Amino acid sequence: MDWKKFFLVAHLCLFSLASFANAGQPASGTVQAQKNYSFIGMVEESLFGDPTDPWSPLSLSTFFSEGWNEPFDYPVNGSGGAPRQGWINSYDGVFYRLWFLSYSNTHNFHDNGNQDIGSYTLFAPVSKRFQIRFDVPFFVSNRGGQNNDYNNNFGDFVISPRFLLSESQDFTQILAVPVRTPTGDKDNGNDVTSITPQYEFWSNVYKTWVVRGGIGTTLPTQSKQGRYSFNYNVAIGVFLTPHDRTPFGDLTLYVAGDGFSTIDDRASDVDFFSITPGFRSHMGRDWYLLGGVEVPLTGPDSASFDYEPNVWVMKVF
Repeated sequence: MDWKKFFLVAHLCLFSLASFANAGQPASGTVQAQKNYSFIGMVEESLFGDPTDPWSPLSLSTFFSEGWNEPFDYPVNGSGGAPRQGWINSYDGVFYRLWFLSYSNTHNFHDNGNQDIGSYTLFAPVSKRFQIRFDVPFFVSNRGGQNNDYNNNFGDFVISPRFLLSESQDFTQILAVPVRTPTGDKDNGNDVTSITPQYEFWSNVYKTWVVRGGIGTTLPTQSKQGRYSFNYNVAIGVFLTPHDRTPFGDLTLYVAGDGFSTIDDRASDVDFFSITPGFRSHMGRDWYLLGGVEVPLTGPDSASFDYEPNVWVMKVF
């Protein structure tokens, strides 16, 4: 397959979908009073300001002219009552102001023992249109190397600029550009540099039901490390309880599907798809507990594992 042509077509489709989804967005929410901010003042307000400040929608047609010099504010819930929240193994599709610690245990990783990963993630908003996500895998352990021993190392650090294309009460779309840096070790399958532009969306489709997902393309920048791939993601879930009903407030049940197909000739083709049934619950004082188990449905031995439990402890600030 000619991956360059595939990349071009995929991104033309991406922006076509973005334009179509933005058409006729309702202007729901309370309009925020205009204030003049310095850049430092805007960043400070985005990171530490009152999260209950009034919210206003943003249009794709004003992407280059509106929202860049305004601080981030949490958006209102969807018209069906669904809050904008993250789920394990699903594309986000919205902006956040939070951090979380995650742990995963991959059973029978590549038919060679288990893999353990501990990671810290931070979503840092800069303005209403722009934020940065940081993923810090501080612990990665799996068998590898010449001796096939367990190797305990730091993983590949990822920094992700994220741009809010548009946001209404029931629909948000984002362009994210994760940049993977080679801070990890080859024995753990790391030490890879790549860029992964991806389109993400979030939609409150009916009552408290939410559909989210997106598409993207992974582009390695090293000559021999990593694979070119087309990536896709879709998830559906429902919110069952009110926010203040701790420890089961905002109780959410969902299923996320995540997959990729390689689009290069570096090795044999790989088509992978997994599902992750999971839950999310508010424990009080803006602390959340998330859990899920990823189960692969398709994929050759080179991308294989039996199942992968995931646990997140999250703090919204």
